[in-house]
Amino acid sequence: MKCRHCHAPLAHQFLDLGYAPASNAYLSEDDLSRPESYFPLRVYVCAFCRLVQTEDCVSAANLFQENYAYFSSTSNTWLKHAARYSAAITRRLSLDKNAFVVEVASNDGYLLRNFVEAAIPCLGIEPTTSTAEAAERLGIPVLREFFGETLATKLAEQGRCADLIIGNNVYAHVPDINDFTRGLRILLKPGGVVTLEFPHLMRLVENRQFDTVYHEHFSYLSLIAAARIFAAAKLRIFDVEELPTHGGSLRIYGCRAEAQYREETSVFRVLEEERARGMETDVWYDSFQEQVNTIKDCFLEFLLAQKRAGKTVAGYGAAAKGNTLLNYAGVKQDLLPYICDASPAKVGKFMPGSHIPILHHAVLAKRKPDFVLILPWNIASEVMAQNADLARFGTRFVTAVPRLEIV
Repeated sequence: MKCRHCHAPLAHQFLDLGYAPASNAYLSEDDLSRPESYFPLRVYVCAFCRLVQTEDCVSAANLFQENYAYFSSTSNTWLKHAARYSAAITRRLSLDKNAFVVEVASNDGYLLRNFVEAAIPCLGIEPTTSTAEAAERLGIPVLREFFGETLATKLAEQGRCADLIIGNNVYAHVPDINDFTRGLRILLKPGGVVTLEFPHLMRLVENRQFDTVYHEHFSYLSLIAAARIFAAAKLRIFDVEELPTHGGSLRIYGCRAEAQYREETSVFRVLEEERARGMETDVWYDSFQEQVNTIKDCFLEFLLAQKRAGKTVAGYGAAAKGNTLLNYAGVKQDLLPYICDASPAKVGKFMPGSHIPILHHAVLAKRKPDFVLILPWNIASEVMAQNADLARFGTRFVTAVPRLEIV
């Protein structure tokens, strides 16, 4: 395999999580009697451009199918985050009824609903039927396609270039990151702005967030790598914000290379921090596997101890990151009998690989388990607040990443 960006040979392995099914390939009861596909889940770092990337073994078309089960609106925390961003970027760019906003990977309309309410023309691009239909019910126009140069050129030829292109947690999901980035430039108006949010590789490693590694994430990005990819597409990053979302993310602001946006000191500051920590050296990446194995071992020790003690453990949040953790640790129903979730698209299905059943979140109040394992640790405070009544009955909340914590 060669680097997805610079095409240099990939020889430096960053992480090996064995074999796992696609993390969002939730199973029906009928699926349990059929063969299940597993793929190697290995990650490499390019020694030249420093793009961290999964081994090339499964196509995007097989990962993002029409029954895709991830709906962004399930999380109130994420809805508030999207609303704050929409208000801020509208002010910053003076967007109004004469502007045009495009969101790539618009999911269920969690963000563009804010632009519809503000009467700002917008378009969602979303290849998965299940989420696109949800967005359309909110009055958001959606193109059900994958984004890249071809679609961008088609829209540009139709005179539909954008004042603002938004991509939240999609940049890591595209197999051809160069084609995607060139598409951004084509679709931007000469003075247009693109903002992309993605988990920050620096935070992923330092906070040992290995469960955000799964097949749907083709890339794991530093600002160093993102700036190089943008430059190759004749774009440049002129501002960056560090966000708390997903355990630590970056929001980058980009424009055409020749546009008149001044580069903010934030770009220099983050780049310097990444370099100072050694992210352009191989050594920085070398100890991650050992740290991940320690987390896995502590997690298994906790589950085994509770089973021996006769305690009940339930899961909460049938998240993709949870599937990475469960499958790498080899956890099945004997250690975690069920997982509750608030998403109607997941309730009644089974977790890929582990085959743990996904139940309605109201089950927790009825069964009152001794422990609730929160798999989406990035919204742990929201989950604990929603289930505060359980704590009064003695239920304790657990997260396994970046370390085992019991509240």
